[in-house]
Amino acid sequence: MAALMGELESGRRVVVRELGESPMEALEAHVALETQPPPDPAALAEDDVIVAVKASGVNWVDLIMTSGQYQHVPEPPYTPGLEYAGEVAWVGPAVSGLAIGDRVMADGLLTGPRSLGAHRRWGGWASWAVAPAKALLPLPEALSFDQGATVLGAYETAYHALVFRGRLQAGESVLIVGASGTTGLAAVHVAKALDATVIATGRRAEKLEVVKAEGADHVIATADGEGGVRRFRDEVKELTGGRGVDVVHDGVGGKLTYESLRSARFGARYLIVGWAATPFVAKGKGGRGAPNANVIPTNLIMMKGLDVLGCPAAITAHKDPSIRAERLAAIRRWLEEGAVRPLVSASWPLEEVHEAMRAKWKSAYPGAITVRP
Repeated sequence: MAALMGELESGRRVVVRELGESPMEALEAHVALETQPPPDPAALAEDDVIVAVKASGVNWVDLIMTSGQYQHVPEPPYTPGLEYAGEVAWVGPAVSGLAIGDRVMADGLLTGPRSLGAHRRWGGWASWAVAPAKALLPLPEALSFDQGATVLGAYETAYHALVFRGRLQAGESVLIVGASGTTGLAAVHVAKALDATVIATGRRAEKLEVVKAEGADHVIATADGEGGVRRFRDEVKELTGGRGVDVVHDGVGGKLTYESLRSARFGARYLIVGWAATPFVAKGKGGRGAPNANVIPTNLIMMKGLDVLGCPAAITAHKDPSIRAERLAAIRRWLEEGAVRPLVSASWPLEEVHEAMRAKWKSAYPGAITVRP
């Protein structure tokens, strides 16, 4: 029998009416806050669940999806918010294991804009979200709603890159490029949970201080003061006894790639995790193609005998869902042990979602940021 938490009231939701030429153009012209009627249980599937959203992450992927420049292109109109956390407000008659009032976090690969099924329009930037029961996981008691809304995507990406692809071992060294971002900081946490030595890079000293406090063994500022990248290979070599790092986790790309390649030892694993420095690789408005494709120096790859590994966590998991059980179990174990803990540096009410989007686009804060319906 279906269960309902009282009478559901109208709320608010963010809607992307059409894709923009760029995320900031989409923000100004196509991202709107609207009244949200409560979901109608009679129109939902038997295994659906209505969630009263308490917090939702504001991710780089959320932004780049508004211009259709991410590999998953949602069909407007849709509500952004890959990940969210909240309380169960209704459960369908076929749902077991969930009850009204349960604290849950949404699996962004099984519901919301990055999922592949019927729930792609139900993102977390809203008062109410609808998800299939299988997409909702218990929110650990030690985590706040804000933390629960930022944990899965970042830590599963870090696990996929460092463990599944990079084979990072205890005692090895890893260079984490762009370590102050949501996924970069998660990679710092995961690498330390694996007992690796972490050398973290970032543009701004004040954010690197946070990264150091979050567990990085060493931090290196990469900005040259003129908008470019300064040489830091020698610093990495000095920190690794002249060898270079065993693994590079690169979620930034662009100008940083060259110096990061130079910082790797012979035979190292170079993990390509993202392209945050070059967001406009693909055409805007979902035009696809790669007119601005990144180029990396193949001579360095050859002469250093590097393994360059693409690490598309979401695509890989969609192609082979069986790989997820092990990594989700590892992440939950680390959370319960306190070995990893998401850092949420700022939150906005949903009415100020545009400010949150601008802050994320500017990388204004270390770690994660959220909006709260």
